[in-house]
Amino acid sequence: MSKLPSLTGQEVITALKKAGFEVARIRVSHHFLIHSDGRRTVVPVHSGETIGSGLLAQILRDCQI
Repeated sequence: MSKLPSLTGQEVITALKKAGFEVARIRVSHHFLIHSDGRRTVVPVHSGETIGSGLLAQILRDCQI
């Protein structure tokens, strides 16, 4: 597996929106995204913090990307 880039939560959400996901709801700092075919995931958005490689891999698995 290739090395995953260091991204913020907002950058991940922007990329997922380009892939067809929409923000369904927001609870505190967690954004729940859903795709029209039923795929869903949760992305934490904390200002100034990047998402770790393990969590980013899990988000991509949830999205089946």
